[in-house]
Amino acid sequence: MDFRFYRLRFEFRARGELRFPASGAANVLRGAFGLALRRTAASEIYQRIFEPRPAGPSGLRHPPRPFVLRARGCAQGAVSGEPWHFGMNVFETNQTIVDSIVFAVYRMAGEGFGAGRARSDLLAVVSSACLVDLSAAEPASQVRIRFLSNTELKAGGQLSPVPNFAQLFARIRDRISNLSALYGPGPLDIDFGALGRRAADIRLIASRLEHVTDTRRSSRTGEIHPLGGFTGEATYEGDLAEFLPFLRAAQYTGVGRQAVWGKGEIEVEPE
Repeated sequence: MDFRFYRLRFEFRARGELRFPASGAANVLRGAFGLALRRTAASEIYQRIFEPRPAGPSGLRHPPRPFVLRARGCAQGAVSGEPWHFGMNVFETNQTIVDSIVFAVYRMAGEGFGAGRARSDLLAVVSSACLVDLSAAEPASQVRIRFLSNTELKAGGQLSPVPNFAQLFARIRDRISNLSALYGPGPLDIDFGALGRRAADIRLIASRLEHVTDTRRSSRTGEIHPLGGFTGEATYEGDLAEFLPFLRAAQYTGVGRQAVWGKGEIEVEPE
């Protein structure tokens, strides 16, 4: 039961002073990428990547986009002549679509974006085809999960201030299955209910979490959107063998709301 995806790293040199807001680069990059993709890709490719729609009466109301940004390393930007980079994990493995993404980023850099619309030269694209075997259990009785960027998890319609393992795993399992169904070989062939019941036996034994409040304003609609959540780390204990492959995949997919902007980025450390 394989979960396949691409990891892309885009390396640039700034032509002018490139500035990002204090809330981070991901929102600016996402908007600029979407505009460039609309101008350069066929309409069906743009829609599939950036504005996926529900497929049929049983489709998801808000299908996940087939990519997430990894832009924490961008900090506040770069000055003229300075190198900078960001990453993108792409869950659509059709090579034509991946090529469309790369060309859109090339155009995005040349046209400029951000405060002052500074331009950059795209120096290199490093592409890695990746695979996580979700059936490859790893014996472990404890795992520490670091929440590297703002993370929001919902349970019963409410935000979870401290994620118990069953809530966290449910969001991870569902996100990976939806990405596989929409952009990969199909939904995961697993017993969702049984996995959920076993996940409920995993205990949260320690946590150090900080809650962050943040917002963004849509340049298109003017609406204010929350970008907050929690960061920090949590440690879980129990029979984690069958869950670790899903946790490892979630390091690339992210978990929770607005993962496409780089929210919900995690790091997994079995102990």
